[in-house]
Amino acid sequence: MATQINPPRGMRDFLPQEKSKREDLLGKIKKSYLTRGFQEIETPVVEELSRLVSGQGGDNEKLVFKIQKRGEEFDSALSAGNELSDLGLRFDLTMPLTRFYASNHSKLPKVFKAIQTGPVFRAERPQKGRYRQFIQCDIDIIGDASLLAELELLSASLCALEQIGLVGAVIRVNSRKLLTNNISSLGINSEDSLAAMITIDKLDKVGIEGVAEELREKFGTEVADKAKAWLAGLDSSLVPEELQPIWDGMGEKAASLRFDPTLVRGMGYYTGTIFEIEHPGSTGSIGGGGRYDGMIGRHLGSEVPAVGISLGIERIVELVPASPTATKSIVLVFDSGQEAEALEMQGQLIAEGYLTRLELRQKNMKTLLESMFEAGFTSFAFLPTGVTDLRDLDVKPLGN
Repeated sequence: MATQINPPRGMRDFLPQEKSKREDLLGKIKKSYLTRGFQEIETPVVEELSRLVSGQGGDNEKLVFKIQKRGEEFDSALSAGNELSDLGLRFDLTMPLTRFYASNHSKLPKVFKAIQTGPVFRAERPQKGRYRQFIQCDIDIIGDASLLAELELLSASLCALEQIGLVGAVIRVNSRKLLTNNISSLGINSEDSLAAMITIDKLDKVGIEGVAEELREKFGTEVADKAKAWLAGLDSSLVPEELQPIWDGMGEKAASLRFDPTLVRGMGYYTGTIFEIEHPGSTGSIGGGGRYDGMIGRHLGSEVPAVGISLGIERIVELVPASPTATKSIVLVFDSGQEAEALEMQGQLIAEGYLTRLELRQKNMKTLLESMFEAGFTSFAFLPTGVTDLRDLDVKPLGN
């Protein structure tokens, strides 16, 4: 009996039509970004392990897929009881970007606006909507400390989502500095600030009581009571003075912004404004990002301002219905012995803008044509003997 062969848990195969839909969405998003002056780059999926676990990646550093050392290096590390891995698969696109910029900044514009897409990997427990391999699409602005960088990212992201037909997205906005100050006012010291943020980040799942209880276990009753009063008294309609310029600068698009004083974002490298994109059709966020001014300096030795935002393609794909193909496509059916004529006719059809597939005539043509229709082809034609001009083809629609 044949055994069923599946991809590794948390990873997926994509059928042709699924792949086509994903590439179409990614292409439209990237085109939208490119028209705004962003430039596309590419980095390896593998990075030095020491970079990936440098303490800035939050909980994702615990989810790194490690790659073992090879050959003599592995044998030596094993015998010495040292770390057996020296490389890892990237868990996001920001960490590789900062290394890329530190390596190539002399060849880049003073203010660099980057697009990066590709797979990222996290060794977490697979569940609905969460995979071990998934695609992200990031835009980042490096070298600009002004508010304009945030405004460009937020505006460009909303426009890209509209470009693929995804309307109604809302971007939640907060500031790590404001959040840190609020946590400090609860009586939590700076060393424990990140641990408190992780707890507060669970507010949507466990509610105020759940957050207060966890803070009580970590920091005591006084902190928990203060946190409970703070959370109960929050008013997201009151945008703080520090963030108001973002609303002012976004103009009409400010209607898509919402202040969220409890927004955390899990990464440890955020230093200022943070954002998260949500959509009523999704149970989780479809993107997010923020300012990470201190990150590049760790590689370069001098501080460089940076801010970025990432779109989660997996959840976006689920929200956007497949659009009918605008490409003319045809299945050209021919008999054995007509190979040369079929290839010549295929060239003519391609020159006329047709996506053209060749198929030998079969006994059961109905089954063949039905499968071609399901694969996305829109028309077919039989190649008569001696026909050399595509105008003589009798092209018929598929699916009727």
